Amino acid sequence: MGDSLTAGYGLPPEEGFVPKLNAWLAANGAGDVEVVNAGVSGDTTAGGLARLDWTLGEPADAMILELGANDMLRGLDPAAARSNLDQILTRVTAKGMPVLLAGVPAIGNFGPEYQAGFAAIYADLAKRHDAILYPSFFAGLTEGRSQSEARALIQGDGLHPNAAGVDAIVADIGPVVLDLVARAK
Repeated sequence: MGDSLTAGYGLPPEEGFVPKLNAWLAANGAGDVEVVNAGVSGDTTAGGLARLDWTLGEPADAMILELGANDMLRGLDPAAARSNLDQILTRVTAKGMPVLLAGVPAIGNFGPEYQAGFAAIYADLAKRHDAILYPSFFAGLTEGRSQSEARALIQGDGLHPNAAGVDAIVADIGPVVLDLVARAK
């Protein structure tokens, strides 16, 4: 469940996060796992909460939850994003589903207080709900790379990963998803 980052914005369908994660899982011993794309471009945490019943209408054993980037980019109140994610996590874990919570890095455009308030959301909620924390969905793009190398993995809009960027994200998050699969079994 996510936004444009998981939906594959700007990419051919086969180049998006979900198809590439499915292929990575199959190549790494989890071929019986199917990741379903519940990403909606432009979605906020409020939008995710509003469509949660629809999303949970499909049978699932676990959830990868990546939301909050659009809240942050729009300068929405971090307390509201926290509340929305908390409600999603409460409802998902009440169904007995383990969750991998993928954070998004907090930008400084709205000042240090906003940045600090947003940055604390993911670790706090992962701990509260016993979710697996993946602190930054963009970790695979940035860790061990120069700024120019990381920029080469982003589409022209400066926000979304290109196909090579999706490969880097999947390679980094894949082992954590295997932990989620183990929890679900």
